[in-house]
Amino acid sequence: MPAENLKLRTFRFAVEVGKLVQLLPYSILNRHYFGQITRSSSSTAANYRAAQRAKSDADFLNKLKIVEEEADETVFFLELLLVFNAEYEKPIQDLIDEGTEIVKIIVASINTMRSKIKNKK
Repeated sequence: MPAENLKLRTFRFAVEVGKLVQLLPYSILNRHYFGQITRSSSSTAANYRAAQRAKSDADFLNKLKIVEEEADETVFFLELLLVFNAEYEKPIQDLIDEGTEIVKIIVASINTMRSKIKNKK
C-alpha cells in the first residue's frame, strides 16, 4: 500500500473514532474509554505521518513501532467499549476491523524494514 494511502487511512480512522465518541452515550466508563481511544487513534495517524518524515531507516522503524502500539491500544479500548455498548455493535466492530487491518499492515511494514536494515549490515 502506498504511504500516502495509509496516511489518509490512519487519518480517517482517527476521524471515525471521533465520530463514534460523539455517537455513544455518556457514562463514567465510556468517558474514560473515549479519552483513551481519542488519544491513541489520533496518535496512530500523527505518528504514521511523522514516520513519513523519518531521518533514517532506524528512525522510520522506531516510529512504525509507535504506530503499531497506538493502533493496537485503540483496538483494545474499542473492544472494551463494545462490551459495555453492545447496542452499537456495528459501528464499533467496523472500527475494530479497520484498526486490526492497520495493525497488520504496520506489522508487515516493520518486518520488511527490519529485513532491509539487517541486509544492509
